[in-house]
Amino acid sequence: MPAIATSEPTLWVVEFDFEAKTERHIAAEGIPEAFAAGKFIWADIDVQNVDEARQALAQINLIATEIVEDALTRDPATQLARYDDYLHMVLSGCRLIGDKFELERVDAVIGQHFLLTLHRGQPVFLEAVRKAYRADFLRFAKSPSFLVYEMWDHLIDNYLAVQKRFEQRVERLQKELIGDVDDGVFARVSELSSDLLELRSVVLPARAVLTELGTRKTIFINEATQQFLGNMAGTIERVLQDILVARDILSGSLELYMSMVGHRTNRVMNRLTVVSVIFLPLTFLCGVYGMNFDILPEKEWEYGYLYFWIAVSIIGGGLLWILRRAKLL
Repeated sequence: MPAIATSEPTLWVVEFDFEAKTERHIAAEGIPEAFAAGKFIWADIDVQNVDEARQALAQINLIATEIVEDALTRDPATQLARYDDYLHMVLSGCRLIGDKFELERVDAVIGQHFLLTLHRGQPVFLEAVRKAYRADFLRFAKSPSFLVYEMWDHLIDNYLAVQKRFEQRVERLQKELIGDVDDGVFARVSELSSDLLELRSVVLPARAVLTELGTRKTIFINEATQQFLGNMAGTIERVLQDILVARDILSGSLELYMSMVGHRTNRVMNRLTVVSVIFLPLTFLCGVYGMNFDILPEKEWEYGYLYFWIAVSIIGGGLLWILRRAKLL
């Protein structure tokens, strides 16, 4: 999409005519004229440079100062605030970096005649909206609230992509837990479990916001769009369930591995116990005949040494037979 730059930050302004099915890029100075003509405006501002962002927002003068301060200073946290003249949505997207993700905040304020989006950098899901909105506008859009649908649709796709990556990590760790395992796998399991909980904490508020948008009537979102948003709440619910399932699978795999380790340890201990049981009476015999007493009658026997080994064989063989009958061998 071509951009009209006022300076840093970059400012996009798009004018929509839903009756004529036309849209065009305009300069920020053309916003009042577009409003006067009954057109709808989407203004998008990259607020990486805070001072320039304040100047651009003051120039277009669409929202209250408190929303500006909230957008420029607060951390990402999906939420919805209602005002008399517009709705303020905070959307938290995810940018995958290797096996980790970072949150990307987008503030979307929608009124009867405008949509204003504020963000730092280029959020993944908002970039997807910019690439796809034109085709959907020409084919399906009947009201400005289609842009709200577009944002939530691509935000959910963003969540699904992150969830899929996490599922792949779960599968890799499952394979690692089979066979020889290095000690580092436990740290990786703990890290992944923590990441899944963090993703859930991001997606969970999105479900609440979507549910409210889909059920509570407002002049800024038409009823047809509300139905679609309500269906999306079901998709969010499935994402949450899949996150919990992935975490349960991870926990189950770790528990299975620990059970296997415990089983192998028990088998080793069982063998050691068998050896101890067999050699304990033999050790007793050795201790008795190893005493330094002058009078040990057996020492005078002609076949005392042979009798000793016969006793050792009988005791050892008898214990082996008993242990086999008890299925301890």
